[in-house]
Amino acid sequence: MIRWRHPTRGLIYPMEFIPIAEETGLMVPIGEWALRAACRQIQTWIEAGRQPLQIAVNVSERQFRWGHLPALIDVLLRETGIPPHLLQLEITELVLPEDLEGALRQMAWIADCGVALALDDFGTGYSSLSYLRELPLDCLKVDRKFVQDMEQDSGTRHIVQAIVAMAKAMGLKVVAEGVETEGERSLLRGMGVEEGQGYLFARPLPVREFELFCGL
Repeated sequence: MIRWRHPTRGLIYPMEFIPIAEETGLMVPIGEWALRAACRQIQTWIEAGRQPLQIAVNVSERQFRWGHLPALIDVLLRETGIPPHLLQLEITELVLPEDLEGALRQMAWIADCGVALALDDFGTGYSSLSYLRELPLDCLKVDRKFVQDMEQDSGTRHIVQAIVAMAKAMGLKVVAEGVETEGERSLLRGMGVEEGQGYLFARPLPVREFELFCGL
């Protein structure tokens, strides 16, 4: 998820500027820039002889419905020569109900290229198990709202547990979003969740700081 380091206002978070970018039509070029930057970063690590990491990139609703995402991915993979599995696209449930057939076509093409696909913010949209099973997904991401309510609410814990069990039954990797406390991590581990993201692990970092953090 992109952050904007403004020259005078400092770090601006996505919830502030992404909605404006969506409304003004800037989201498509911004999304293309983010995808290109991610692919080039993977290429840089490979050329430097470092251990390449998979980079996940959020794809906006507008960018997905733009219809040219598969062509853009094809160009970027050819330009950089990176192994496709090192790129993961995160797509929200919001892109699916309006044009499920078109969404499935795009996702199938992307999956056939070897690029990983994740369903982001799961549980906040209009997911239907009847179409969820048709999606060529690699990963299901549990929305941060569920994660942050688990410690205080047993009902939410049961929901998360059900999501994890369903995802594992479908052979999907599960990633928990917004993990901020040891208590949340402990509950998620007990449910069999092996990956998480959130401030408990690290704040958003520029590339060089991230490399030092990971020992790259």
